[in-house]
Amino acid sequence: MAEMTGGQALVQSLKMEGVTTIFGLPGVQLDWAFSALWEEQDSIKVYHARHEQATAYMADGYARTTGKVGTCLVVPGPGLLNAMAGLSTAYATNSPVLCVAGQIQSDLIGVERGLLHEIKNQLEMVQSVTKWAGRGMTPQEVPGLVHEAFRQLNSGRPRPVEIEIPPDVLQAKADVRILEPDQPSRPRISDLDQLDRAAQALGKAQNPVIFAGGGVITADAAEELKRLAEMLQAPVVMTTNGRGALSDRHYLAHSPLAGTVLTPEADVVLAVGTRFVQPATMPWGVKEHQTVIQLDIDPAEIGRNTKVDISLLADAREGLAQLVERLPRYNKARPSRREENEALQRREREQFARIEPQSSLAMAIREELPDDGILVSEMTQVGYWSNQAFPIYQPRTLVTAGYQGTLGYGFTTAMGAKVGNPDKKVVSINGDGGFGYQLQELSTMKHFNINMVTVVFSDNAFGNVNRIQREQMGNRVLGSELTNPDWVKLAESFGVNGVRANGAAELRLAMREALSADYPTVIEVPMGQVPSMWGLSLK
Repeated sequence: MAEMTGGQALVQSLKMEGVTTIFGLPGVQLDWAFSALWEEQDSIKVYHARHEQATAYMADGYARTTGKVGTCLVVPGPGLLNAMAGLSTAYATNSPVLCVAGQIQSDLIGVERGLLHEIKNQLEMVQSVTKWAGRGMTPQEVPGLVHEAFRQLNSGRPRPVEIEIPPDVLQAKADVRILEPDQPSRPRISDLDQLDRAAQALGKAQNPVIFAGGGVITADAAEELKRLAEMLQAPVVMTTNGRGALSDRHYLAHSPLAGTVLTPEADVVLAVGTRFVQPATMPWGVKEHQTVIQLDIDPAEIGRNTKVDISLLADAREGLAQLVERLPRYNKARPSRREENEALQRREREQFARIEPQSSLAMAIREELPDDGILVSEMTQVGYWSNQAFPIYQPRTLVTAGYQGTLGYGFTTAMGAKVGNPDKKVVSINGDGGFGYQLQELSTMKHFNINMVTVVFSDNAFGNVNRIQREQMGNRVLGSELTNPDWVKLAESFGVNGVRANGAAELRLAMREALSADYPTVIEVPMGQVPSMWGLSLK
């Protein structure tokens, strides 16, 4: 044990758990935490942003592209409220984000006296976007609080957690023992009968199909997925969060669009690490005569959206490995399905290629981005296309907002991805509407020389809403038109390189130059109205 402040106990505990990067903003309730971070500058680097929302997004981008815990640090009340958009996105995409928040003075919590940044029921409020939340009321409690936070982050389904510490606790001194981190463990499948039933059903299936979600990537189970798919010659439909679980160069790899034709033909469907919403709820989805096997680490997810015939409770890597081990007992000789799957892939590409200019613009980026380069998508026209059609070759190289659909998340999420992957190329694609949410973080990009490429597709509108208003709402356009700055001049005013590219050919050349530079670049691409990609069909 050693005497230290609560702030030092916090920082030493984070350091013990392996935290080397924190995205945060200082404030009076966090003074003693930042003082302790100042003492550990050689061990933990603090990236301070201009808005708390950015700190949570950056932590999420860092976490999802590295597999490590992403940490943000914010003041209580409005600071935590600002960060909750990022936490909600991390929650939707199963991202291991630790949010450390301040509080008001410990003996006045719940009194509602109206202290600076006080908010009623703060701990209960944040639980709506976290897996677990806790509070430390003495310096001695802080190491245990951090230890439990990391236990929650590293066990079961990964989702954000929050801890909060009052300022008087951060300042107070006490004899404190820093706890050693737990060794993460993968839960093994305990129900071997269910495992055997799953292997038997898959082995006897005539037309098995695998749906792979983000849980495959979270569990680093890409190799196990590939082995099982090849043993079964089963097409793999990847959700938007699961894309990259199998390289798009593999003949069994398919976009979500292919699920509309593969699902009705399947006799056995294996859902791995996915909520399985669309295949369970759409008209083309699973029917009573089909056998559904669901493999998930979260027991609450199994059977949530559809009937499940065989349930396997485990993380994707452990579950898939067990299936690969048992499948040969039941699997029959299977001819290669390369030809039919490659034909389906061509049909998918043909459908996506019809959507212009989104297709050409996205592919201009793909042609210059290395295989291990990271694309952070956005709620924008080229982003919607990219979520399904942008070729992805490795896990953790496509980042989306998941079901939360958080407009404006992308720019700073990409910044966190670049911080976590300094040796990889990172590209952020944005609409002008979404980019406006976080454009002040050009300052953060410049301050820390976060060397990534940011593309802003500018149509002077919240494009998707604007098109719906025009085409489906009788041209009742309201609230969707924008007045924009000159994006190139705006970037330059922050000291960031700005470029304008007209069309796909110019975008590709601009991307080539920007990706080879040692400084960040913003590329503006002016656009007009573009067609919707919703409603594509392979039938």
